[in-house]
Amino acid sequence: RSQLAKVGERAFEKMTKINAELFVITYGSLVMQLIEDNNGSVEEVNAQLDSIGYKIGVRLIDEYLSKSSTTCKSFRDTSEAIAKVGFKMFLGITGQVNNWTEDGEGYSIILEENPLATFAELPAKYQGLWFSNVLCGVIRGALEMVSWRVDVKFLKDQLRGDDCNEIRITLIERLKDEFKQDDD
Repeated sequence: RSQLAKVGERAFEKMTKINAELFVITYGSLVMQLIEDNNGSVEEVNAQLDSIGYKIGVRLIDEYLSKSSTTCKSFRDTSEAIAKVGFKMFLGITGQVNNWTEDGEGYSIILEENPLATFAELPAKYQGLWFSNVLCGVIRGALEMVSWRVDVKFLKDQLRGDDCNEIRITLIERLKDEFKQDDD
């Protein structure tokens, strides 16, 4: 096992646990309510799930940093930390990083299981829905707080009949830390 996998296990042990079934059912209810509120527009629901996830990610990064004690010096480091530590801490699963682009600015995280979709079925009329799109927003929000602006999207989803869940992360830019000096 990799060092990061061990860090992920230790961080997972520190986390307060909630009833997984209740969480999954509540998430499914949220998705269904968004579908209803948006008159079945899966494009709008996908955008809203990403936005909700972004707001969660902006806040989760503090907990991640305080409980994982990992440091990421490169974009490649962040990929393994997300897959091995972040997913383990917050969802109890780990992902595999692969499909790196030649320039090192894009990769995929493969999830063999997705706890958010445990009890979900995707009716044919909602085939354009990325049911767990909240995860993309979480990754995007968390990475932006540590100065990585990224594009995150699902490429595969087992609810759509794919063999795995694949999330694609592509670097847009490395943000510069800007500190404004107070004149007081």
